Amino acid sequence: MNGFFFILVIFVLGLAARSSSLVMASGLLLLIKLLRINSILPLLEERGVEIGLLFLMLAVLVPVALDRIGPGEIMDTFKSLPGLLAIAGGIIATRLNFMGINLLESHPQVILGLVLGSIIGIVFLKGVPVGPLMAGGLAAFFLYLIELLKH
Repeated sequence: MNGFFFILVIFVLGLAARSSSLVMASGLLLLIKLLRINSILPLLEERGVEIGLLFLMLAVLVPVALDRIGPGEIMDTFKSLPGLLAIAGGIIATRLNFMGINLLESHPQVILGLVLGSIIGIVFLKGVPVGPLMAGGLAAFFLYLIELLKH
């Protein structure tokens, strides 16, 4: 029952922060728990990130599929400072996301802190929630820096 309570808290915090993705995710989990179809939870735990990333990549690639971004614009990515920085940002972000997955797997209890931090960022800093992987990656990076400074 503790899990239900914490998901309910996340649902309420999502409502307060006007984060539709957080409300939908926690609401769906609450519904799964209420309907007692817990058998779907291991599938979501095992493949949920992959499914989410699939849809994220689909959304990002739609402008290419709709021919809104052509070969010329794609080639300009390799010739401009914003394009080169975007490539560097993509490289760094994927590494941080990997670190975030590892942190969430080894310390799953940090998810509530990541969600709370995201809500604070949304409400007070007009941030955009992009998910717990990047937040986890940044937290893991900070932990890595602290470990480096200790030695």
